[in-house]
Amino acid sequence: MTESNALDPEDQKIVTLARSARARNGVPEGAAVRDETGRTYVAGSVELASLKLSALRTAVAMAVASGAKSLEAAAVVSETEGVAPEDRAAVADLGGPGTPVLLAGPDGAVKRTVPAGTAE
Repeated sequence: MTESNALDPEDQKIVTLARSARARNGVPEGAAVRDETGRTYVAGSVELASLKLSALRTAVAMAVASGAKSLEAAAVVSETEGVAPEDRAAVADLGGPGTPVLLAGPDGAVKRTVPAGTAE
């Protein structure tokens, strides 16, 4: 488990952006990813009649659509206690299995950090 106040400033930034997306859009999850150049992509969960995507998969898709070649880190803000295997797989597809995925609660406190390519 990683404490939020011990985070690298760039990791704290993506947690803050994910938290803001969740609150601003009134969705269950917010997520942010940082690519190899330091650019960030922020998203909330998507729930349409024909399309349902987690916030993290949406953020990864936005990064890919914008030309990102890899990911350095990802963050999810949610009330859940884990990061879905599909979400970790999406991060691993672009960033590799060791890419850190930070899971934070709605208050922004990081509950845990897991490598994208591992089970929780």
